[in-house]
Amino acid sequence: MTDGDDGYGGVFGAFPYAFRATDSLLCKSYVALGGLAALLLTLLFGLALVTLFGATAQARFSIVRAFYVLVGLGAVGPTIVPVLLVARSRRRKQSRKPGYEAGLALAGYAFLASLYAGAVVGAEATPLPPVAGLAFPLTGGLLIVAAHYVRR
Repeated sequence: MTDGDDGYGGVFGAFPYAFRATDSLLCKSYVALGGLAALLLTLLFGLALVTLFGATAQARFSIVRAFYVLVGLGAVGPTIVPVLLVARSRRRKQSRKPGYEAGLALAGYAFLASLYAGAVVGAEATPLPPVAGLAFPLTGGLLIVAAHYVRR
């Protein structure tokens, strides 16, 4: 980053940058809570992966390990995407339709709710098959994409 550059310097810098740059209180709340959720999800999946490594220490390669990483990225990635989109549009001074940032924040909150709903549906005690739990986060992620393209 050069002197006078108001960029955010990557993923970690995007959170404080988006928080400072946005005028939307809903977006500010999502930057804070979404960042905390992303941190907790990263910690959860990281600890689960360490536990899995311990359980499968004898295996040279385990498809389950790769699946854990994929699921972790699938949970954390869409959680931070609304913040990254807001920071990027603010840094580039792109004009957006009114409500763009609030719409992304709402879509981010909906994604977090869909993660919870997917975990509940994916639990063994529900009458639906566990794979049906994937439909909720997938829909939540598509909602983020839709909010970006409709409001830009």
